[in-house]
Amino acid sequence: MDSSKPNFAPAGASETKTVVKGHRKIPVPQHRLSPLKRHWLEIYSPLVEHMKLQVRMNVKARAVELRTSPSTDDTSALQKGADFVRAFALGFEVQDAMALLRLDDIFLESFEIKDVKTLHGDHLARAIGRIAGRDGKTKFTIENASKTRIVLADTKIHILGSFQNTKIARDAVCNLILGSPPGKVYASLRTVAARMKERF
Repeated sequence: MDSSKPNFAPAGASETKTVVKGHRKIPVPQHRLSPLKRHWLEIYSPLVEHMKLQVRMNVKARAVELRTSPSTDDTSALQKGADFVRAFALGFEVQDAMALLRLDDIFLESFEIKDVKTLHGDHLARAIGRIAGRDGKTKFTIENASKTRIVLADTKIHILGSFQNTKIARDAVCNLILGSPPGKVYASLRTVAARMKERF
């Protein structure tokens, strides 16, 4: 019995660049249909012109459908396009969601308040209030300190950013849910932000 290693010829450039055909269907919630109509051109253009995908709005199913085309040359184009549309459907601005198309290390993370702590009634409302802050001040502070974007959708929280920055924002939000006063959270954010500046 021959136990020698198999000898494969090197893969050609055409083999490594092959884009597998596929499609994605991203449902759009009722409250995001009007913004989608308003910003359709801004969403449609980068997907078709840069990612070379085929896009259509399925009005009956209330979903955006994407699929690869013969001219699609990026193997990750379909996944990036789906993430971009999903981010917009969750409530992010088009310009913020665009980072998912342009950069490779941007991720979208979602969790619910009940995943951190089970709260009901006024306690839940106060937790949401602590995260947002007066006039959204706390949310903006977390976004600016961690270089992320946050969307508060009822009891769901969506964070868009790099892996490390998302973790910083998530920790800050979790501390607020667990009852930490905003002042304490700001102080820890300042410490983390200063440490990040030293590192880079």
